[in-house]
Formats: sequence, structure tokens, C-alpha cells
Amino acid sequence: MVSVGSRALPLGRHKSRNISSSLMCEENNHSSQILSRRKMGRKGNKKGLVPPGGGVTQNQSGDASGSSGNGAIRFTKEKGRPILESFIRKQVDPETAKYFSEIANVLDGNEVGLEERSTICGTALEEARGKEVELATDYVISHTVQTLLEECSVEALCSFLQGCSKYFSYICMDRSGSHVAETALRSLARHLEDEEKHILIKKTLSSICQAVVENPMDLMCSSYGSHFMRRLLCLCKGVSVDSTELHSINPGSVLSDRLNLRSSRGDSHAPPKNHAFPEQLELLMTEMLNPDKADIEALLVDQYSSLVLQTTLKLLDGQEEDLLRIIPVLLGYPTGSYVKGTPMGVELREKISSLVRESAYSHLMEVILAVAPNDLYTQILTEVFKGSLFSMSSNLSANYVVQSLVSHARNKKHIKLIFEELGSKFYDLLEMGRAGVIAAIVSACQKIQFLEKTCCQCLADSVSLENESSPWIIPRILFLDSYFATDNKDNWSWPNGKKMHILGSLILQSVFKFPTEFIEPYITSITSLEDVHVLQASKDPAGTRVIEAFLVSNASAKQKRQLIIKLQGHFGELSLLPSGSFTVEKCFNASDLSLKETILSELSPLQSELSKTKQGPHLLKKLDVEWYTRKPDQWRSKQTSKQSTYKAFHKTFGSKNSNSSSSQGKNFLADAPPKRRGEGLKGMRKEIETRVSSDFHKKPETIPFLAGDAGSKWKKTSLKRGGFAKDFDHDNRKNKKMKMAKDGNSSSFNKDKSAAFQNKKKRQRS
Repeated sequence: MVSVGSRALPLGRHKSRNISSSLMCEENNHSSQILSRRKMGRKGNKKGLVPPGGGVTQNQSGDASGSSGNGAIRFTKEKGRPILESFIRKQVDPETAKYFSEIANVLDGNEVGLEERSTICGTALEEARGKEVELATDYVISHTVQTLLEECSVEALCSFLQGCSKYFSYICMDRSGSHVAETALRSLARHLEDEEKHILIKKTLSSICQAVVENPMDLMCSSYGSHFMRRLLCLCKGVSVDSTELHSINPGSVLSDRLNLRSSRGDSHAPPKNHAFPEQLELLMTEMLNPDKADIEALLVDQYSSLVLQTTLKLLDGQEEDLLRIIPVLLGYPTGSYVKGTPMGVELREKISSLVRESAYSHLMEVILAVAPNDLYTQILTEVFKGSLFSMSSNLSANYVVQSLVSHARNKKHIKLIFEELGSKFYDLLEMGRAGVIAAIVSACQKIQFLEKTCCQCLADSVSLENESSPWIIPRILFLDSYFATDNKDNWSWPNGKKMHILGSLILQSVFKFPTEFIEPYITSITSLEDVHVLQASKDPAGTRVIEAFLVSNASAKQKRQLIIKLQGHFGELSLLPSGSFTVEKCFNASDLSLKETILSELSPLQSELSKTKQGPHLLKKLDVEWYTRKPDQWRSKQTSKQSTYKAFHKTFGSKNSNSSSSQGKNFLADAPPKRRGEGLKGMRKEIETRVSSDFHKKPETIPFLAGDAGSKWKKTSLKRGGFAKDFDHDNRKNKKMKMAKDGNSSSFNKDKSAAFQNKKKRQRS
């Protein structure tokens, strides 16, 4: 039985260790029930449940094979470096298995308080002393060990980790043990909030790092161990061990970074959130690339070690000295032989050109180009890639390296060099299916604001026939696969029922960020689309982003309304779609008063359906549909006031360009430039809109935005400060009265004093 209390859970030691077969069957069935309840975030085993005692052995390449029996870890030498031989894990004895099964039952219940749970976990980990490896690598009991490590005290946690540090590498490379090791790191990171425990945690982390660097290559090349290594590096750096920026290999995230759709700097560039351990981080980075302990060439082409090296580079982003020490080794330089400014040898250039065509190394090179210091980036561009950009763009793996190279161009010279080779190859690249390279070039030109007109012209020429007008530019880019797959391009037409090309959509989103004078053919093309095609694009997840990009571009309000009118009668239908609701919102913002009423009149009957969708409540609130339905006259007055407020705001704080939308008498809401303004300006604009909305909801009359006298300015500012204006006016009037009273008393006193002085003079004369 398991007792609960301050002296909880001693492991019973029976003299007889003979367990009947019926008891063993009962334990195995109970373990299966525990595992079904407690997955701990792991993927299920397709071949069924592994019974307690069925260990998993990990070889160098990360392959797992089940084995059981007695054994130990043995190190041997191969090519001058130690390698980890197969380890045969000891079986967990039935008595211990039963004990931890009872522990799992107690922790699954709700009868035990938080303090008692911590005591129970600490006691159970003490009983695990000497058997940490067997328990952590058992497929069933490892789940319980994870729970113990999550809820125990930091002292018990560190004691457990120090007890198994000698064999920690094996635990990390095991299918089950790797989850235990990662859970331990998360618990250590959580306990870093207590500054008094930093010394203990540092000691524990040092013992783990020392065990890991004994043979780092096997751990880095393991499918399970590489996960642990990446989290260990993050913990030593002081960033979150579960950072999505550092661990995510989602192609969509990478593409968003390259095309400036979100900030390209993630957690690695932000200041550390936790306490960092620079000495341990330095030890890991040094030993990982130590030629005496690792085969560097093998690390570069292994898919798992490549992920570890990528994480290392991201963590060092911005630390030029460390990057100049590590990146040359990853490029093929012998350790410590790189000299800044020294040209690469022919053999090294050819080696890199060959490696970027390998899948694992191409991913690593993408990160190298993203974080490399400017001088090193320029050297790689001019010595490795110059003259071979098109051939690399044609390769399945190397074309992603070219995308990273283009996306991280630092200046106009880089863009010019790249464009000289690829500017005339847009058609060939699109025909080969390398639209990602084109998207990177367009985005880079827009970001650096160089060769914008030339880039837009080259893109338009690549999808246009000779002596052809511009209306077909947008449809062909939206359906790149369909257009370039057909042999008869003269008779190509809009394909119905096909999904739009994602990269084509991303290209057009970047195009509509260019100044209007460079994208006139694209504006003409999108405004010339048929009504049914505009509707189809608005319903497509990729096409609707293009519509939205156009509606927030620098195009005139008249051109935007040309497109919006084609969606009349379908705004309600679009608002019910997850992606279409954003399009409806953009249409509303770009419309004049008449079109806004049209949109709201279509949404008003669908309020109940919209309120049940994920995006519906936000749309109803943003567009003020309920207010329009109940009080349309006041809604119109509110929109008119908001329009005049924006114009006054733009006149006072907006751009001083003579060709601004306000100076031309156009709709300020529709023509507002999409360029990012300062955060203060954004906040002021949001405040204006909120103020106008609140005033109209509170009372029908409006309050003018700009006032001439200082008194009204005080009052308006104070409306948001809980009646400060009232108190100020009251105090002001009170002060005036006191001053007047004081002045009155002073004048009467002076009169009395003067009269007394005159009487005195008279008496003296007499």
C-alpha cells in the first residue's frame, strides 16, 4: 500500500521476490491502463505497447531497436574519437514496477494536495536512485518519471539528474528516455525563477554538459538526442526551451520570414528571458565542433545534427565574434584557420557548391546566410554563388539556399549582383517551378527599395505574350502551375475549380507594396477581372490575400471601389468564410459612405449566423453592424464625423507631400497610405476612432476634435481621467474667489491705514 504524508511512500523490501504469474499479468494490464490515461505528449507506438522491461537501444544513426537484459554502456575508439556502443538496459524488477504503478495511481487522483505531491515525488525519486537509467527508458514507467520531475522540488530534481549524469547520453538517445530528459530541462528552466537555486542548477547543468560532450556526435546525429541537444542549448543561452522560433521547421514560418510577412528576428535576437549559463554554452559549442570528438563532414550532411547546428547559429545571431569562429568551420575551413578578408580556395568553393545541393546542408546554409556578419555574407555571395545562381536555383535543394541568399541581401550592391544573373531568367525560373526564388527577389527589391520598377517589369514580361495588354497578368500569376503547364499559352483562360498558387499569391502581395507608379499594369489587371473571378479569388485562401493586399495598397480610392463593387451581393456570403471575413473588413475600410451602407445592409440579416462563427463577433463589432441596424441615421452621422476627424488629423499630423490624398479631396479613409507610421501616431489614430465611437454611443451630439482655446483642451483631455475637469474648474473658481477676497481685504486695510495717517498729520499741525 502507498501511504500519504510527511513520511510518504517508502519502498517496501520483501524478503521473497517471487511474484506469481497472475500478479505479473495484473501489473502489465494496469500499466497499459496508466499509459492510455497518460500520454505525456508522445506519439503512439504503431506496433503496440512495449511492456515494462522491453528496452529501446539506440545506435549512432538514431535507429532504435528493442532489447532487454543486463548490460552497461561501453566506450570504444574509432578514428580517434569515442563512440557509444549499443547499450542493453536492465529490466525493471517487478517490485519496483509495482511501486511506481502505485505512485502513478496516487498522482492521478485528486486527494493529494500540492505540498504532499511534491513530497511524494521527492520520495519516489529517492527510491529511484541507482535505477535512473532503467526507469527513465522504460516505455511505461518513464511517463510516471516525467510527472515526478515536473512536480518535485528542485533539490530532488537535481539529485536525480546528477545520479544519472554518467549515463545521461544514453537516456537522451532512447525513445522514452529522451522525453524524460526534455522534461527535466523544462523543470530546471522553471526553477530558474528562484535566484537562490541558481548555484545548484548550474552545478547540475555542468554535470549534464560534461557527460554530453564526452561523445557529442552520437547525440547530435540521433533522432531523439538532437531534440534534447537543441533544448539544452536554449537553456544554457537563457531562452525558452520550447521556443517555436528556434525549433520550428515549418516551411510556412520560414517563408513568412523571407518575404517580410513577419519579423525575421525571433527569440534568439531578443534578450534572454531566463538566467543564462555562458560557460556551459561555450563548452557545448566548442566540443560539438571539436575535430577530435566529431567528424565535422558527417555532421554537416546529417539531418539531425544539422538541426542542432541551426539552433546554435540562431542563438548566436548578432554575436559576430562567435559567429566568425563557428561559421568558417561549417563552411569547411579547418578549425582556427579562417582569417577575415582572406579569399577562399578553389577547392573550398567547389566543396560548398556541392554541399548546398545536399538536403541537410542546404538547410544549414540557409541559416548561415541569415545570421552571417555582413563581410562574411558578401564573401560567400561573391566567391561561392556569383556566376552559379541560376544553376543553383534549378536544383531541388540549392534553390532554397538561393532564396535565403536573396532574402537576406544587405544592400543595393547585393541586389544588383543577384539581379544581373537572375533578372533575365524570370520566365525560366517560373517554368521550372522555382517561384520561390522570384518571390524572394521581389520581396528583397521592395525591402531595400532598389530596382523596383525593373523587377515589376521583368515579372510582368514573364507572364505576358508579345504585344499583349496587361489584363492577364494577375490571373496568370494566381494560377502559375496551370499557365506554365499548358503548351498552348495563347488560348489559356481562367481555370474554374482550381486552387490558386500560394507562391503566386505571395508574389502579388509583395508587388502591391511597391509605389503606385511601378505597378500600374497590375492595378489595371486586377480591376479588369470579371465579377465571377473576383468572387472566386475572394473565396480562395490564397486569392483573398491578394485582394486584401490591393485594398491596402497605394492605389486610389476610385480604383479600389472598382473592385469592391464587383463583390456587391456577396458580402454576406464572404463574411461567413474564415478568410473572406477579412476581405469584407478591408472592403469596408476602403469604401465610401454609400458602399459601406451596402456592405452593412448585407451583413445585418446574418448577425445571428455571424455571431456563431470564430471571426463573426469581431467583424460585427468592428463594422458596428448592430448600431447601423438599430439607428442608421446616427450611424451615418458618426461616419461623417469620423471622416471629418480623420481629415483634420491628417491635415495636422499627416504627410506634408503635396500629392497626399487629403490635398486632392479624396476619401482619406480609402487613400490613407499603407506605409507603417510611428507607434505614437498609430495610437493617436486609434484613440480618435475610439473617441468618436464612444461619443456617439453615449449621446447624439459630437465633440469637435480640434479646439482653439486652451480651456476646452483641458476639459477634453480630462474626460478620460475620471472628472478631472470638474475638479479643476471648481478649484479654479475657488482660487479666484479667495484671491478676490484677499484683494478686497487688502484694499480696505490700505484705506484704513491711509485715513489713520491723515488724522495723525492733522493732529500734528494743530
